[in-house]
Amino acid sequence: MREKETLLVIFGGRSTEHEVSCRSVQNIARDVDRERYELVLLGITKEGEWRLAEDLSSIEDGSWREGKRAMLLPDASLRSLLIFEKDGSSRLQRIDVIFPALHGKYGEDGSIQGLFELSGIPYVGSGVLASAVSMDKLFTKVIAAQPLKKLGLRQARCLPVDAAELGRMEEILNRVEKSFQYPVFVKPANAGSSCGVSRVEKREELPDALRAAAKVDRKLLVEETVYGRELECALLRGPDMKIHASGLGEIRAAASFYDYDAKYNNPDSVTDVNPELDAENAELIRSAAKAIFAAVDGYGLARVDFFLTEDGPVFNEINTLPGFTAISMYPMLWEAKGIGKRELIQRLIDSACQRPGSSL
Repeated sequence: MREKETLLVIFGGRSTEHEVSCRSVQNIARDVDRERYELVLLGITKEGEWRLAEDLSSIEDGSWREGKRAMLLPDASLRSLLIFEKDGSSRLQRIDVIFPALHGKYGEDGSIQGLFELSGIPYVGSGVLASAVSMDKLFTKVIAAQPLKKLGLRQARCLPVDAAELGRMEEILNRVEKSFQYPVFVKPANAGSSCGVSRVEKREELPDALRAAAKVDRKLLVEETVYGRELECALLRGPDMKIHASGLGEIRAAASFYDYDAKYNNPDSVTDVNPELDAENAELIRSAAKAIFAAVDGYGLARVDFFLTEDGPVFNEINTLPGFTAISMYPMLWEAKGIGKRELIQRLIDSACQRPGSSL
């Protein structure tokens, strides 16, 4: 019988998407091949403590936050977790591969990917550079501009704002109004699940929206409102470096935009994995999604979001560690293509272990 490998799944994190991650890890863990992998669940609290979860029920009830402390060691010769026992002793746990079920800051932005690289352990998803630039909405726009231009597409126009400027609020308001008409969107440059995002209908609402975004990130952007259907495309990239695109999914938000509450708490928000679309626009969006993923040097998985307007597709953003919750579009889109969660998760683990050019 083949000896089991040890799969470390990391979840939680210090970002505003902590709760989403705790939902994602449960879906991932349930579909890991337990005959092939010994599963180790490691949660990161909002305060940054690393704690072992004994089982899925401890994640469901939150008791994992009282679990044993553990840390991933940067010593590549060990490739291990250091686990602190309740009696004060410690031990090493060898790890063969890592699946980060982390979203947002410190999980999707290259921070923890750097630790993975130091540890010498293969891991699911994009590397440090692709994770960092894809997380930062402003840098994503810079990198996506060229492939979009080649395809004759555009992205939402934006105005960057630094939180240090907020003391000169009148200047910012005037700059915004010279660039855009209301409504506009205010976003932190580094965040996910629409955390810290506000739709602003008039000048008086803008200061509070900027301050709310500044609680999430120092770098902010004010973005034009793009009127169109919200469409998403799931991507897979394995060791052959070919990028495979799913069909398209459509978001029909129950609120004025697909914010965190509309996404996770409002049952009237609808996701459709087989929307009616003309073939030309569908293929254009899939091509653009692949081109942007290649431009950021992404690997493993990603979800790329667009608006479909009367004038054609408009690029919105890319997520290199999309959600795996029960209502997340990424696994739903692959299921619609005949790739179930168990097969999808195994493909992602295989891509981690066979990453080309890696010395891991």
